[in-house]
Amino acid sequence: MAEVRLEGVCKRFGANEVLSDLSLTIRDGEFFAIVGPSGCGKSTLLNLLAGLDTPSAGRIVFDGENVTEQEPRERDVALVFQSYALYPHMRVRDNLSFPLRVAGRTSDPDRRGIDEEVRRIAGMLGLESLLDRWPRELSGGQRQRVALGRALIRRPRVFLLDEPLSNLDAQLRASMRAELRRLHDQLGTTMIYVTHDQTEAMTLADRVAVLDRGRIRQVGAPRELYDRPRTLFVAAFIGYPRINVLPAILDDRRLKSGSLDLPSPPVVAGTGLREGVRLMVGIRPEHIRIVPREAGEASSEQNGRQMEGVLRLLEHTGGQTWATVEIGGSPDLTTVVGFVPPGVSLRPGQAVAGLIEDERFHLFDAETEFVVETGKPV
Repeated sequence: MAEVRLEGVCKRFGANEVLSDLSLTIRDGEFFAIVGPSGCGKSTLLNLLAGLDTPSAGRIVFDGENVTEQEPRERDVALVFQSYALYPHMRVRDNLSFPLRVAGRTSDPDRRGIDEEVRRIAGMLGLESLLDRWPRELSGGQRQRVALGRALIRRPRVFLLDEPLSNLDAQLRASMRAELRRLHDQLGTTMIYVTHDQTEAMTLADRVAVLDRGRIRQVGAPRELYDRPRTLFVAAFIGYPRINVLPAILDDRRLKSGSLDLPSPPVVAGTGLREGVRLMVGIRPEHIRIVPREAGEASSEQNGRQMEGVLRLLEHTGGQTWATVEIGGSPDLTTVVGFVPPGVSLRPGQAVAGLIEDERFHLFDAETEFVVETGKPV
């Protein structure tokens, strides 16, 4: 196990700066996720941690030791790729034992010691019945478990996982997420997991770093990122369905967005916001209840918190139904997503109302896109 620290790490390819002044500490034994859109620098960062590339500036430190110039084999890390990278000419047991046979990392120098390690890892991953199979005879989930086992058998101080589940179907991804979390809890080894899938990051990690255009926008526990995003990018990236973002101004201590007049949330009272300031209002879809328009008009909860529009799309996700609604009119036509309460029947094209359940808005400066916090004027 190891504490991993980045100190002012930059990476440039010619004039293109891919990573910019990254400073970060990953705790010993932590399951840490790095999440962000394609092209934000996630895989580049993982390559730097693995020693497959070197930073243009800054240092990488493992347990107080500067490993910036060390080769991958000197860092004692194991890397699990998106592609399984199994040896096709070796059976499963030989794929698993290969790291030990090459490095000689077993306390027992004979073959029996290596075989015991292979059986231990195979039992941990449910591979006992597959040891004599070839990789081509395995399913995608089985291949990924073999790839994980080949990394686990080395007992490295840091695991690096580069989108290892992206080639699996939805059901397998869910089961492998549970398997990965169980393995981490059992082993207690530092794991650094790179993914573009925020669901994986939020499900697996103790903490998450959100990367955008080579910069870390926020680091925190999954719930913290969801409930208290520091920037509009983090608010929009974390959470499904995506947060609703409406442009607004502050007028007579009320938030006004086109024809929508929202009550000023309590946070505005202490911010020192000036009248007429341009803001972006973020409202999570689970805080907007979509009902037929007549039901909305009859609701005693409206009090300025009602959106009216036309239902365009229903998305059924099992236990929840999400509705996409067009609100406003030209030139202020926009769409919002809300939830349909159980028992409510709606159809596309129907006139509906969106009732804002509470006042847990997220307010962002329209220019800087940073959150507006109590007592801190824009």
